Amino acid sequence: MRQFLIAAVFALLLPAVAHAQGEQQTLVDRATLTVQEMLGDKDASEARNLMRKSKGVMVCPRIFKAGFILGGQGGGCVMVGRTRSGWSNPAFYGLASGSIGFQIGIQDAQIIFIVLTEKGLQALLDSQFKIGADASVAVATIGAGVSGSTTAALNADIVAFATARGLFAGISIDGSLISTRSDWNQEYYGQPMAAQQLVISNQGNNPGADPLREMLSRFSGG
Repeated sequence: MRQFLIAAVFALLLPAVAHAQGEQQTLVDRATLTVQEMLGDKDASEARNLMRKSKGVMVCPRIFKAGFILGGQGGGCVMVGRTRSGWSNPAFYGLASGSIGFQIGIQDAQIIFIVLTEKGLQALLDSQFKIGADASVAVATIGAGVSGSTTAALNADIVAFATARGLFAGISIDGSLISTRSDWNQEYYGQPMAAQQLVISNQGNNPGADPLREMLSRFSGG
């Protein structure tokens, strides 16, 4: 009887766990496609150059124009760190803002944050990071067209660039709030995992993130 009850409990819990992990896996899969599309673009050579010296990357596969709040609303971002043994498994984040100034009437966009310094990496690893609020952390936004952007990004801790409908586009992200999603980390890895544990210490493992890690290695020189 006891074994029957345990089996019944697992039968009830498994659909909820699978659904939860399904949401995170969908975000990871979208992030993988975003990396492939954006960094594989012929106009993204400068971004690929930045990737080779990056400390970490945050990928936000879908950002909406009007009144959006990503993360809990089915969007969000994943943060991956560069470690001695390769790219880490992702930590989950949400990005929210009351207003984002899209310059060319974008309906939705994809954003990749390339982290170039330890200071930038630590800023994003905080439980909450508001872009533009900390003057000591320089965030450069690449405008329309990635080519020739390296010079402007030389002194930046974090470089953000975006595409919309297959075109590179400039956006204003000042004031956007990036927050950790500890609940999503726990659901994806089956145990509590802090962003620092995943991104810096390379703890945690989910085979579903392997394609993302491999794609990042492809565009970062290993």
